[in-house]
Amino acid sequence: MRSLDNVGVSVVVPVYCAANRLALLVQQIKSELEGFREFEILLIDDGSTDSSWLEITKLASPTVVGIRLGRNCGQHAALLAGIRTAKHGVVVTIDDDLQNPPSEIGKMLDSLTADVDVVYGISADIRQSIWRRILSKGARKFLSSALGFKSSIEMSSFRAFRTNLRDSFSEPIGPSVSIDALLTWSTFRFVTVEVEHHERIEGTSNYNLRKLIKFMMDTTTSYSALPLRFASLIGSFVMVIGFLLLGWIVGRRIVTGSSVPGFPLLASAITIFSGTQLLVLGILGEYIGKIHFRSMNKPSYAIAQSTDKRLV
Repeated sequence: MRSLDNVGVSVVVPVYCAANRLALLVQQIKSELEGFREFEILLIDDGSTDSSWLEITKLASPTVVGIRLGRNCGQHAALLAGIRTAKHGVVVTIDDDLQNPPSEIGKMLDSLTADVDVVYGISADIRQSIWRRILSKGARKFLSSALGFKSSIEMSSFRAFRTNLRDSFSEPIGPSVSIDALLTWSTFRFVTVEVEHHERIEGTSNYNLRKLIKFMMDTTTSYSALPLRFASLIGSFVMVIGFLLLGWIVGRRIVTGSSVPGFPLLASAITIFSGTQLLVLGILGEYIGKIHFRSMNKPSYAIAQSTDKRLV
């Protein structure tokens, strides 16, 4: 942390139905950053259905700023709103569940050396169910590879990075937002540092299997051409099967003088080729849909209220 003593820090927290733990979270962040000359805590209420916004207004101060989005836009859209609002030289993003303790922020900032732009906090002992750990790790590895991270670096929601990286995504980017993908637009200098991971003090994660798969699909189709390459590979594979099938039919006729029995073969071939065509069309449809939403200039988020009147 010593190398950044003269640099202000903005901590961005996406908040969703976390009213009961916000006071403790803010207290712990302040305690960790009190040695900095300047810092701020940005609490972004992502359409919470409990009293989170009321709690945020109570916590508001010169160093704690609350922003309420007009609707639930998703964790990464809420982060984007906070990152674009941040006024200090370094941004730290952390979830509202206290599973990544704010006491580890110093370790993250220590790793943000002159030759590093982004630091991810990775936990060796993640306090989640087995299926969630396996699925989350697989999702991170997949997205890391799809987004072109060097050495398939692991990602997490606990990040520290230089605020000027946001300059590469200052323009409207539409409803599908991935902070990790956007950071790759600016730099390749990523590192990881091991941090603690605690049990949730209340509730359960809002990321269920369906939401996690949806996020993976949105991210890969919005920021990577990997699905299109996959579609081309599938198409080429099926085309080879088609030629082999044709060779078998013609060869059998020439060699034995008999034709291939019709219905089972025909039904199987139609099923394979039709399924492949629908898969490829679905992938293309995802890309066309993303283009459509971006052409409408659909915003990533809309700020409804803020405790800082300059932001609304």
